[in-house]
Amino acid sequence: MGTFEGKRTSDPVSASANDRTNDLSLLAACRSGDTRAFEQLVLRHQRRLYNTALRISGNEADAAEIVQETFVAAWRKLGDFRGEAQFSTWLTRIAVNLIRSRWQQDKKRRERVVSLDGLNEAGNETPPQVASEDPSALDLLERSELRTLLEHCIGLLDPGFREVLILRDMREMAYEEVGQILGLREGTVKSRLFRAREAVRDCIAKGMRRV
Repeated sequence: MGTFEGKRTSDPVSASANDRTNDLSLLAACRSGDTRAFEQLVLRHQRRLYNTALRISGNEADAAEIVQETFVAAWRKLGDFRGEAQFSTWLTRIAVNLIRSRWQQDKKRRERVVSLDGLNEAGNETPPQVASEDPSALDLLERSELRTLLEHCIGLLDPGFREVLILRDMREMAYEEVGQILGLREGTVKSRLFRAREAVRDCIAKGMRRV
C-alpha cells in the first residue's frame, strides 16, 4: 500500500501554469484594492482548502471557520506573499498554522478529557472531535467499512504525522511543497510519512482482524 486513498476533490492537486498565472494576475489586482479579484481567489481555492482543513482538524465546523480565518489573514497579509511558492501552498500554510494554534489553545481542555476518558490504544492523545471508533449509521451507509476504518485510523495519528499523510497522500503534494507548508526538511517529511503509513497499516490490520 504505497499511499492511502481518501476522498479527493475533482481539482488537480498542483495548480497548472495557467492557474498560477491567473492567481498572480488576481493577486496584482487585489494589491490595488480590487476586492472582486480576491473573491475570485476565494472561489478558486476554498473547496480544496476546506477539504484539507477538514481532514486535519477532523471537524466540519472547525474546518469552515479555519477557511474563513485563512482568507481573512491572507487578505491582511497580501503584502507578505512574494510568489516564491504557489498561492495555494501559502494559503495551506496559513490554514495549518491556524489549526495548530487552535490545538495549542485547546490543549488543557483536551488533557482534561483524556484524564477522564483515558488514552487511545496507542497511548497517544487525540485532537478533539476526530473520527470516532463507532461510526454513525449514516457514515456506514455512505462509505464502505474499510473507508470508515481508514478515516478512523488517520484520525488516531499524532497531528504532526496526520498533516504529512494528508498533504502528501491525499492532496498529492510534492515532498518539497509539504515541507514548505509545515516548515520541515524533506527528509523529515519522508520519515514522518513512512511512520504515518506504517501506523495506519497496523491500525487497519487490527481493525480488520476484529471484523
